[in-house]
Amino acid sequence: MGHYSSSLGLNPSVLTVPGLGNSGPTHWQTLWEQSRLDTRRVELGMWDTPHRNAWVTKLDQAIAQAKAPVILVGHSLGCQAIAWWASLSPQPYGWPVAGALLVAPADVDRAGIPPELSTFAPAPRTPLPFPSILVASTDDPWIEIDRAHSLAADWGSHFVDAGAQGHLNAASGLGWWPDGQELLERVIAASGGPHGEVRAPGDARAILAQASAGSPSGIHA
Repeated sequence: MGHYSSSLGLNPSVLTVPGLGNSGPTHWQTLWEQSRLDTRRVELGMWDTPHRNAWVTKLDQAIAQAKAPVILVGHSLGCQAIAWWASLSPQPYGWPVAGALLVAPADVDRAGIPPELSTFAPAPRTPLPFPSILVASTDDPWIEIDRAHSLAADWGSHFVDAGAQGHLNAASGLGWWPDGQELLERVIAASGGPHGEVRAPGDARAILAQASAGSPSGIHA
């Protein structure tokens, strides 16, 4: 458990939500699951032939079964699955999903997308009912950086520019991705107050805004 969650008295369940093809053995999501006792993967199934409704249903089941509060950690198409779940969910702000880290979301609205992504289009534009950070790379083949910034605006996410790191996956050479862990801890900090209560949106945004990529200790690997 990270220092933010421990100091705030929160014990969130961290659920990773991979993208198309699932996350392999050297992907940072897999490494986080192996090293954090609070973290496990949502088994969405149909990894190579995903369907929005099936993935949203599986995610909803995992959230319902987890011990709240829940922190979602999505990668690529998994980010779109989280956004769709949120747009279809009646949950009040911050509960049971208390926050999300959204990494390298896939652009499901661009021309010529693979048919495997088509059921996720168009991307939801509804603000997420929980604090979130969206991280994007300047040379991601799955999304232009400006489009990622637009998604962050639509979803109400704090935007972090990761620099040129590809799709922010195993091929990016991130390993355990300690800088991503710092962003996860920032989301956990923004999700709960000193006694585990839901933070007001303004207070959460202020905490998330402390996550930046511009300093030497930013998220550049």
